[in-house]
Parts: sequence; C-alpha cells; structure tokens
Amino acid sequence: MTLDPETLAAIGARMTTSTPQAAALNMRLVSVEPGVAAMAVPWRADLVGDPATGVMAGGVITTLMDHCCGLAISSIALTAGAKPETSLATLDLRIDYMRPAAPGREVIALARCYQVTRSIAFVRASAFEDDEADPVATAQGAFVFSGARPARVAS
Repeated sequence: MTLDPETLAAIGARMTTSTPQAAALNMRLVSVEPGVAAMAVPWRADLVGDPATGVMAGGVITTLMDHCCGLAISSIALTAGAKPETSLATLDLRIDYMRPAAPGREVIALARCYQVTRSIAFVRASAFEDDEADPVATAQGAFVFSGARPARVAS
C-alpha cells in the first residue's frame, strides 16, 4: 500500500497533537516520508532545564526524539499494510547527549527506521539545531507493535 504525501503529512501532524505532552511542547511536523520523519520543538523559557544557561531540558529533547522515532516507524509500517489502529510502544530508547542545545534555538529531530519485523521496529535518530552533522543528541531504539501488525518490511 502506498500512502500519498498528504496522508503522511496528516499522520505526522496528528502525532504533534495526539498526546498532551506533544501538544504542550508545541511539537511541529517538519517532514515525513516512508521510514523517515523530522519534527521540531521551539525554544521556550518554560522548557529550559538550567535557567543560568537557558539550555532546553534534556527531557524535552528525549520526548521529541521518541515521538519522531514513532512517526518514522508508523510511516513505514502503514505503507507496508499495518492497520491504522496499530499502536507502538517504546521498548528501548538509548539517547547519547553530545552537547547542550543552543539557548534560544529550536531543536529538530530526524529519525530513520531501518528495520521492521512482525513485532519490533528499529530506528536511529539525531537532534540538532541546523546541521545533523553537529548533533545535540543521537538515539537508537526499538519499538514494539501492538494490535494489528505490519508484514515484515525489507530494509
């Protein structure tokens, strides 16, 4: 099944508002295509973890990366025939923080799903301001499907 770009964008936009946490962080969709997603969180004073530096809290970045990973997986799983009611749960998400996010700057997460089995999907992501080659953080994760599952997707 092929999903048109408008349908993928609608799914991505829904991911930014479907949970109270995503909505509270004002997440926004940057882009989505099968297996790849980008989302962003704007800098706000109430999201700062250290008032002395103005750096965005690590938990905000973790939440952003988790949501973005979920969108990358959903976009490829739905394309592979998963039912819309299929849900995901984060099984494992390892985050490596490389440096503090720049104060006053939006943070973007980019996630790529690289393998999907019948029950688990694997994804890598990075968070950055302007350049993916200069990450604030990187992530690698595994997500488990519940409900109707996709067929195995070739990587």
